[in-house]
Parts: sequence; C-alpha cells; structure tokens
Amino acid sequence: MGLSIVAAATIGTAGTAAADPDPGARVTTDGTALRLDGQPWWPTGFNAYQLGTNWAVNWGCGAMVDLDAYFGALPPHSLTRFNAFQALAVDRFTGELDFGPLDAVFAAAEAHGQLVIPVLAAQDGACEDEAFKDRQWYVDGWTEPVDHERAVLSFRDWVTTAVTRWKDSPALAAWELVGEPETSMCTDAACSWWLRQCPPDAAAVLRGFFDTAGAQVRAIDPRTLITAGLTGGGQCGTQSDEYALVGSSPFVDVVQYHDYGADGIPLPGDQWNGLARRIAQAQQIDKPLLVAEIGEPAGWCGATADRAEHIATKIEGQKTAGTAGALLWAFVPDPRPDSCTYDIGPDDELWDVIEEFGTSGASVGPIPNTG
Repeated sequence: MGLSIVAAATIGTAGTAAADPDPGARVTTDGTALRLDGQPWWPTGFNAYQLGTNWAVNWGCGAMVDLDAYFGALPPHSLTRFNAFQALAVDRFTGELDFGPLDAVFAAAEAHGQLVIPVLAAQDGACEDEAFKDRQWYVDGWTEPVDHERAVLSFRDWVTTAVTRWKDSPALAAWELVGEPETSMCTDAACSWWLRQCPPDAAAVLRGFFDTAGAQVRAIDPRTLITAGLTGGGQCGTQSDEYALVGSSPFVDVVQYHDYGADGIPLPGDQWNGLARRIAQAQQIDKPLLVAEIGEPAGWCGATADRAEHIATKIEGQKTAGTAGALLWAFVPDPRPDSCTYDIGPDDELWDVIEEFGTSGASVGPIPNTG
C-alpha cells in the first residue's frame, strides 16, 4: 500500500500550501525558522521522556519526575520533548484508559509558561509493547488493534484520542507521531538490527505514512505544527535524498536531526547523511530543522563540565549554520554519576547552556533563568 517511488517523488516536489496549518497557533514557522506568539524563537530545552511516569497509575518509563520543579526550573519559553505514549495512559491495574499522568504534564507546562512536543509512539517500542515498528507497521499495522496489555487502541485511534484531548493546550508546540521512524524489514523474531533489510520502497512507504497519518492529525487540529522525528543519519527510508522526499510531505512542518557520537563537532556526518546536508535539504524544502536530540555520555567516562563545553560548541555552530533549535538528551531526576550515561540531572552544567543559547518569543537574545 504506500506510494510508488515515482508518485512519492512527484508529491515531494509539489507545493504544500493546501496543507499548511491554519493561523492561530502559538508556534508557527517562518521559512526555516520558528516563531512563538509571532516573535522569533530559537528554542532550547531537554528531552524528558519520563514526565508521564506515575507508578500509581501506569507502568511508567523511567523514574517519576516532580513536574512543577522541572518546568519551573527551565528558562522561560523552553521546549521539552516527552513521551506521550498510549502505554502511559493505560491504568496498569484496570487495563482502562487513564489520562491523569499525561494531563499532569500539560498542566504543569502550562502553569510555568513552557512548551512541549508530545511524541505519540517510539520506533523501537520502548516503554510500549517493546516491538520494533517494521515496514508493514507503516503500511497498515498502525491502523490495526494491538494485542498487548499496554494498548487499548490502535495507534490510529490513539492519535485521534491524543490530538483531540490536548490540541487546545497553550503549551503545545508541535505533534510528533513517531520518534526516529524507519521502514526496515525484520528477518528474525528479535528484529536484530544487524539483520534488518531496507526494501526499495522504504522512502515511499514512510512518505505515505506521514501523508496519511499527518492528514489525520491536521483534520482534528488544523493549527498545530507536525514534526517528523527523523534521526537524519541515513536510516532506512530517509537515506540521502530520501530525507527531503519524506520531509516534503505537506503534513510535515518541521524536520529533525538527532546528534550523537561526534562530541564537540557542530556539523557531524558525511556528505550524504550529515547534518550539513540535512540543513541544506531543509532549506531546499523551506522547513525548519530542529536538532531534537543532542547526546553525549558523562559520568565515569567524562566530566559533566566537559560535556557542557562540547555541547555548547555544537549548539553555537549549528545555530550559525541555520538550525531552528536544540534539545538535549536527556533530563532525568536521578542521574547516575558512577555510570557512563546520557543522564542530565537537575544540577548539570547543561542547564546553563540551554539558557545561554535559547531565545524566547519576546526576545532574540539570551533569556534569563527566572525559575
């Protein structure tokens, strides 16, 4: 099912005006830049995937977070990307939907004037059903019921439910359907990464998914931006020129890149799938590129102060090169200094970095930390 390569390529070069968001959202695009409340906005912040964890209700995804403490400590108008999976809205005791934990995330963000990107599913199934989403899932599996204790609805129905519930939140910056999507084919029961295959129609299938699922989101919420959670490093379905093909969907407003493994280097990667190439492609399709994950391990393998210096160098270079914002991986309330992890705790030096480089909707300069 999915588009043919030729059809997808034709759509990918067509105008997107007919599917542009309606006016009225707080966060909008201006070419390759973002705006908040009509003013220039270059957001910084964290990935904080654990925010929806509430052990009294759901199975959780990491430790519980003091939501008011987290959002209150952020610089004004920061951006947080978090897991808003269906599994976090299922009561583990009754098996029924309970929106309380995710409602609390939106409420706390609103109370502190912060912005969020809810991610509605994970490519690898982490903190969900633990099942990798293969090519067939993007063809039609996402529309089918899931036989798992953490799922009450198909993903298609979860999208409808989530978008309907939170579309009017003033904290909502953009919707993200799937974090790090790719359309590989599994060849063993465990879907081992080294045995996966990338089919010839991988990009067409992924583009078809964004065209269809994105249209579903826009029909319910015609104002809010949609961001494609693309890793950007040449994954199946977005290799080389395929990245722009998928990003050209009329229902993708913001593309992404996830930056790991090149500590202190602002523009990592090669000429085909590196960040410089992705920035050029974003400019070609006239859409903002958010570096939605920047991660460097610290702990016994490196000092947090050195990590902060490396990431500051990255962000400065990326901002100059034309990216639209930077989010760090990942805030946790319980960092493990004796391990080698990506943990960013409440007292990490990286809080100063996001304050230094972020701009609010009301100012194009560094924003003060009033938390």
